[in-house]
Amino acid sequence: MGDPMAPDDVDKLQKLLRAKHPVVTIEGQDEVMVLDGLLVATASERLQVWNWSAVRGLCRGVLGESPENEETEHPAAALYAVLQAKKPRPVLVLLDLLDFLPDPKLARLLKEVCAAYEAEGGTVLLIGETTNLPASIASVAVPFEMSLPDDDALRDMVQSEAREANRRKGIRVKVSGRAMQAMVRNLRGLTLPQARRVVGEALSEDFAFTDEDANAMLATKRRMLHEDGLLEYIQTPLGLNQIAGIRRLKQWLNVRADSFSDEADDFGLRPPRGMLLLGVPGAGKSLCAKAVASSWQRPLLRLDPSALYDRYIGESERRLRSALEQAEAMSPLVLWIDEIEKGFASAAAQSNDGGLSQRMFGTLLSWMQEHTAPVFIVATANNIDALPPELLRKGRFDEIFFVDLPSATVRKAIFRIHLSRRKLDPQTVDLKQLADASEGYTGAEIEAAIESALFEGFPSRKRPDTQTLIAAIRQSPPLSVTMGEKMHHLRRWAESRTVMAD
Repeated sequence: MGDPMAPDDVDKLQKLLRAKHPVVTIEGQDEVMVLDGLLVATASERLQVWNWSAVRGLCRGVLGESPENEETEHPAAALYAVLQAKKPRPVLVLLDLLDFLPDPKLARLLKEVCAAYEAEGGTVLLIGETTNLPASIASVAVPFEMSLPDDDALRDMVQSEAREANRRKGIRVKVSGRAMQAMVRNLRGLTLPQARRVVGEALSEDFAFTDEDANAMLATKRRMLHEDGLLEYIQTPLGLNQIAGIRRLKQWLNVRADSFSDEADDFGLRPPRGMLLLGVPGAGKSLCAKAVASSWQRPLLRLDPSALYDRYIGESERRLRSALEQAEAMSPLVLWIDEIEKGFASAAAQSNDGGLSQRMFGTLLSWMQEHTAPVFIVATANNIDALPPELLRKGRFDEIFFVDLPSATVRKAIFRIHLSRRKLDPQTVDLKQLADASEGYTGAEIEAAIESALFEGFPSRKRPDTQTLIAAIRQSPPLSVTMGEKMHHLRRWAESRTVMAD
């Protein structure tokens, strides 16, 4: 017996059947849970159901209880039998049928079956991978996505799994209320089957289920997220005091640090929703994103826009919706959209992707405007010309900051920080000379010069001095020289349109 579908999801599925959508796709969900919910929904609507799988063929009932047509294990035979059936045809459930595509004859049969159901006001449910869905069917298909479990459902599951492990294997269970809250928090954003696997792994590691398993569950969840490739957990040990400069940005963050509390809500404050960080490459925008999460003591998830795109119709939009839904379920957190212009640049101009970039961008903008979960967005960008103008409109972000080339004072601080990290005493070098020699260099370029000087001195085990560091700096020109025209244009644009981070 699998997990039951949430009542709200059963109701949502019921409404789709009642509306007589010709095609409903259900992908990436627990099949047993889906069929269990469909059983409840069709019984309530008093609908007959046919179920097809490559093992049983065409059968009556949601669960395929009784054979309907013999020798219909092949999908083409099953679809032909459906076309020949008397009207009105039952709700048709097809399990993993799209795995048999591309097959021109099968694709044609599926198209005719869907057209017949559309004409007669019936519904075909395609359960399983839908990446091979033909365009003609995708245009009339409605995706059904189950909601993620809430905290109560996750807590009940954890307690149930722990009791069962104790009963069957004698595993010692001793979890405090605070640790249980941490476990539930760490499982947010996962489906119930995924969360069950995380708990099962924690239970199988030893013969005890204790407070320490909360961290083990978080590590397992991080691994699962990395396998998906959409959201990545970022470690944020970096504090604001470890970043040189960005004085105005630090002040902005400190003022809003308590604005997510109930007291702020009673005061009439709306929590900040996000910021856009523009700037020259290597100036420290990524460090700023990490600093936001560290300053506010929130988890940091990185969304790579380029990983969203898929060659199959509708899949890219689904991946974006899934990533945003997962972020909401795991909130409160900071969502870092790195180099946002690479994922949505085509939305700013005519593109040859069939409008995909515009649809993806529209989905993101709608979510930014409407989401209510405490998800704070930090978007970083290098190329302002590639960004759609709608993204820069006031109201999309609480503020747009520009991270410029570091001043002489900030460059001295950068040298001090990076020398200390590499076990070098900053007092043994002339920081003013180094700051003067590195004019026009970014923080990343200064760090690279220090690394280069260390490599040069390592064979003789000689620590770099001021002149060695200056020589390393002068080995390669900064980006502000090699890309001077672009940098000048970017900085001029930002002068009157953004808030300087420092």
